[in-house]
Amino acid sequence: MNGSKFATETKTDAGYLDVAANAHGEEKGFLAYQALQRVQSNRPKAVEIGPGGGSAVIFLASQLAANGSTHRDVDLTLVEVPGVVSASLNEAMTEFRKVGTVDLVSGFAQDIATLLPEPVDVISASALLHEVYSYGGGYNGLHSMIRTIPTVLRPGGLFAYRDVYAVDGASLHERSVQTYAARSWIQFLRMFLPQYLREGTHPYHGAHDEVVTRQDSRIVPIGELATGTAVFVSAPVGIFREVQRHYITFRDHAWRSGALGFVPFLDGQMAADWIDARTGHKRVHYRPTDAEWLPESQKRMMLALSERYGDHFTVDGDIFDECTDIALSQFLATAERGGGECRAIWEHWTTREGRETYAYMTLDALLAAFAVSSTEASRPDRTVLMPVQVSDVTQRDRGYYNRYLRRALPNPLRDAKQLVLFSNVPLADSDTLGRAMDSVQRWCSHASLARMYAAVNSGE
Repeated sequence: MNGSKFATETKTDAGYLDVAANAHGEEKGFLAYQALQRVQSNRPKAVEIGPGGGSAVIFLASQLAANGSTHRDVDLTLVEVPGVVSASLNEAMTEFRKVGTVDLVSGFAQDIATLLPEPVDVISASALLHEVYSYGGGYNGLHSMIRTIPTVLRPGGLFAYRDVYAVDGASLHERSVQTYAARSWIQFLRMFLPQYLREGTHPYHGAHDEVVTRQDSRIVPIGELATGTAVFVSAPVGIFREVQRHYITFRDHAWRSGALGFVPFLDGQMAADWIDARTGHKRVHYRPTDAEWLPESQKRMMLALSERYGDHFTVDGDIFDECTDIALSQFLATAERGGGECRAIWEHWTTREGRETYAYMTLDALLAAFAVSSTEASRPDRTVLMPVQVSDVTQRDRGYYNRYLRRALPNPLRDAKQLVLFSNVPLADSDTLGRAMDSVQRWCSHASLARMYAAVNSGE
């Protein structure tokens, strides 16, 4: 496997796989269930790549059970990286056996052609591209995987894909300017970015990709930034995407660890107690923890602003975010000084995720990449991966995170999920191909549409 070394030990830690990576089952499994509803086979064969803790497997099982006799007999294959095991996934597999069969296969996504004995009806994956990019050969590995998918899908089969929304722009290398004023963000920038640029798998190697940081109108090396002074950063927009996305994932990691003095409910009904869902304003439910390193005043501050709710506490989300950033700033400063628990948690996260590049694409680029690369697949009856209905492409804003980012940064990048249901359309099926071309016009630029048209008409 090319690229950076896959962090198997930290990726398989129960605190990550059974908890942090085992959320949003409905969102992860939604497209897979929709795909199975469109499959004609009485016993469809489905594959999920990277099931993690099995949340999507549980959701799929519940939907199939609730649907009565329709598609109750599903043969599901789970493809997971060697060495990645999860107690919650085993429980999910047991639950799925009530509606079909399920097998766990060890292997990498880009090797799926050698892992499946025969073509299948549905393939489902979530946040796959950045894993393949970071650990499977960069963009070459990514496009190679896309060319492989049509060879393991039956003609007319479906590929259900969910990933993080990508910023619009002509290029990830397009330069932009961002300002950071909060201590926690500056501290994170100082600790994360030099290591990411030095050790991560990323495309920012050209002279025009230089990251320039200034404080008080002077250029200051990233690792020497002072946390008490606003920072002006000039860099490719892709760098800002990496900083923002990694900050959010680390904030979640710190929350789940309990080291900040509290653990919020990030999943389930308590995680969606909206004051105003439209603006992303909600109440946060949490339980306090005994973080020994944290000053007593910090612990008392959160409790003083909260209300008891049964066996836990609740607080306004904006207040919770402010308290989080104060605690996170102290946490990162302690970790940088080598503080035991804080340093260990920081190193655990950087080993697991800190060197990864979120190589997700804009919808325009994603749809074009899948269409063009899929026509290059090695199969006698050429097919193309495209959505055939406008409703096969959806975007879901993450309102709570966007609200926080708007308050933390002067020009934040939108945080959302994008979901695409690709059909493996035979090029000989002119009617379906025509519907697919019509559907992508809503999302794609003229340049991308031209590339798709050229790809599907090549070799005739």
